[in-house]
Formats: sequence, C-alpha cells, structure tokens
Amino acid sequence: MSEKVVMKQITKSFSVNGEKLEVLQAIDLEIKSGEFIVIVGHSGCGKSTLLKIIAGLETQDSGSCEMDGKAITKPGFDRGMIFQEHRLLPWLSIEKNVALSLEAYDKAERAIQVEKYLDLVKLSDFKQAYPAQLSGGMSQRAAIARAMAPNPDILLLDEPFGALDAMTKIELQDEVKALHQKEKSTMIMVTHDIEEAVYLADRIVVMAANPGRIRDIVTINLGKERDRGSIDFTIYRKKIYDYFFESKVKEPEYVI
Repeated sequence: MSEKVVMKQITKSFSVNGEKLEVLQAIDLEIKSGEFIVIVGHSGCGKSTLLKIIAGLETQDSGSCEMDGKAITKPGFDRGMIFQEHRLLPWLSIEKNVALSLEAYDKAERAIQVEKYLDLVKLSDFKQAYPAQLSGGMSQRAAIARAMAPNPDILLLDEPFGALDAMTKIELQDEVKALHQKEKSTMIMVTHDIEEAVYLADRIVVMAANPGRIRDIVTINLGKERDRGSIDFTIYRKKIYDYFFESKVKEPEYVI
C-alpha cells in the first residue's frame, strides 16, 4: 500500500491564559492508503487536534503534514469528517442533509450518490424525515452517509459513537467496519474506547499527554472478522489498557 498521510515532527501549541501550552510534540506518523487507524489516549493528549490537522481545520506550528505528497493547508472534499454530534441541519430532510456535501456534482449524480449512501447506512426509508424525527444512532448514520457521499479518500472520525448507547454503538461499529471494507477508503478515528479501537483498527496509535506525543503504535493481527470474547482479542485489549492504567495494577491481597 502507498502512503496516504505522512506527518513529520508535528508540533502544536495553544495560548491559555496568556501562557503557551504545548499540545503536540514531535509527532511522526505514516498512514497507508486503505488503513484503519485508531488513535487512543487520555483527554487532553491532542488526539482531536491531530485529527483536525489532517482535516485542514488546524495548522501545526512546525513540521509537515502531507496527503499524497502534497501539504495539507485547508479542508477539502478528499477528506470527510464525522464528529461526536451528528451536526445535521434540523430544517433540512435527511436526504437534503446528505446532498449538502455534493455541491460539486450535477443534479443527477447527486441523487445517485445520496441514494447509494443512504442505502448503505440503512436509511433509504427515512430520507424524507427530519433529524428531530430520528434516534441518535440514525442521525449518526445520516452523518456518516453525508461524509462518505463525495467519495473522500480519507474519513476522519472524532469519537463518533461516544454519545450513543452500548447496543447502538456496537451496531454502528459494524456498519463503519463494513463501509471500510467495501469502499476501501482510509479511515482515521479518535476514541476513548479501547475495545472499540481493538475491534476496528489495523493499527492503534497510543498517545501520551502533557505534551501529546506518540507512545507506541500497535499492529492488530486479528484479521477482519473479530470476536470480542476471544483470548487474542482480550490480550490486545489488555495491552492497550496497560499503557494507561499500569500504575494502578496492584498485587492481589491474600487473607490468611
């Protein structure tokens, strides 16, 4: 696979109460075309900032971020982004919300793309509905359809299932995984959910905080069909878990 995104020595800081706060430090990351990368880490470690740099919504202080050999300097339709909140426009139908991402298409092509992606996320029967008439999971499906409709090379997902109930989250994880396998697009996700990361990722980028930096990159060798209850799955989950909670692991106490 060719390299899709290359980040070299990325640093980023913000000004907080007049003081410089370093958010990202010396980030080196190469993402291959078609990979599913998941970034995990504590709150404040710069995960979302890293995603926004790839999206072109933030600019690094130093270092370089390139896609297909070209510097990323602004947002583009070659990158779709999904947030924790669906961000659908409440006064538009689901069909028209999805069509918003297709301004560059003519009317006939737009209709084909809208229908295709609403069908993929199982919302064809609800295309005339409004966001307020849908559940949280259905609204997030619509947001996924909107992001995928322009056929972006990269889909960026910023904790897209964080606000959903457990069962809906699992359903949408399966749908995103199926979309990834069908569309062959590169996907980069930020999450706090370690099980979700192991279930979806080809590689997991483990970040440390203060400042945000890459602690490790773990390749998940579990194949495409993954059993959350398997021993191998549990081993990977514990490996990632231990990066964040190893200091809390205690020896068992025995009562004699």
